[in-house]
Amino acid sequence: MFLSKRILFAASVLLTGLLTACVTQQSYNNLDQAYSQLQQAYQGDEVEIRQLQGELKITIKDKILFPEGGFKLNAKADQVLAKMAPTLTGFKNTKVVVRGYTDNIGIGPELRREGISTNFDLSSRRADNVVDYLVRKGVDQNLISAQGMGETNPVASNSTPDGRAQNRRIEVILVGPGN
Repeated sequence: MFLSKRILFAASVLLTGLLTACVTQQSYNNLDQAYSQLQQAYQGDEVEIRQLQGELKITIKDKILFPEGGFKLNAKADQVLAKMAPTLTGFKNTKVVVRGYTDNIGIGPELRREGISTNFDLSSRRADNVVDYLVRKGVDQNLISAQGMGETNPVASNSTPDGRAQNRRIEVILVGPGN
């Protein structure tokens, strides 16, 4: 009996995932419109925007938003994030997930004095600060969330300075119908 409940639960999770993965043409068009708006806003910036099935991913290098090794938004962050806010404030049914990532270098003494002891803590503080900024700019706080990812899911090797720089990033993921 326990096994059949587990199978039933797994089947329902799979079915929900399949249904969620189906993207209606209207949803695609709405996300496509958001994609176009963001592409225009970020021409020439060090921001990458990718449209995936049912979501948009905006990747921002950490050096644009934070001082080296820090978590407080810098002056450039205001310019970069302010371009995103008008598109995000129009959403009523689209979730906005802000994910912070770091490289694999350990936390130094300055950050430890500020209560940050792991890369997970650092990435969480960075994601939280981006979310706080966007909420202040009008993004619905019920649609936005922050996730610290630490050094997980590197996009490049952490064995070189360039690779580590690529791994230090903020990703803003838009999930939903784009409205």
